[in-house]
Amino acid sequence: MAVIVKYVVERNGEEKMTFTSKAEADAYDKMLDMADALFDLMGKSELLEDEGKQEELALYLAQNKEEVLYALGAKRRPAPKKPKVVDDVEDHQDEADASENEEDAA
Repeated sequence: MAVIVKYVVERNGEEKMTFTSKAEADAYDKMLDMADALFDLMGKSELLEDEGKQEELALYLAQNKEEVLYALGAKRRPAPKKPKVVDDVEDHQDEADASENEEDAA
């Protein structure tokens, strides 16, 4: 008999998601907390009267937290990694040898 540990994220008595990792369950729970806070914030604005749309948008923003932080200027995007330039002396030597061979052949 196998023992399986499951972590269940529950909100208002409703099971939202089940995970096999506590870290994943905690991250999901934190994302739902952010969505709730965003929902409350949007409710104060009266820009979206449809609560369903308000909830969808709050969840979307919480799921895309990193992009939202970049857009708000609260966080900087990581600099793109520059490709390593390998200055291989042998490659340059091969090119020089090829040029000499072409000149000798002419």
